[in-house]
Amino acid sequence: MGKSITDKNDQLSYLKERLTIFMEVLDHIEPESTELEDIDRLIGMLDDLEDKVVQFKTRSEE
Repeated sequence: MGKSITDKNDQLSYLKERLTIFMEVLDHIEPESTELEDIDRLIGMLDDLEDKVVQFKTRSEE
């Protein structure tokens, strides 16, 4: 497991990087050949990103 990110700037950089990765994956998907597993992976990526936003928000409120 990685080290906890507590600095707000580091948290924002992490989220931006993950969002950029998601957007790159989304840009490379061919709608005609996309399978259900691919969509499930995208949803999983969004869920992970949302979890991180909640974690970071909770840490900053403590």
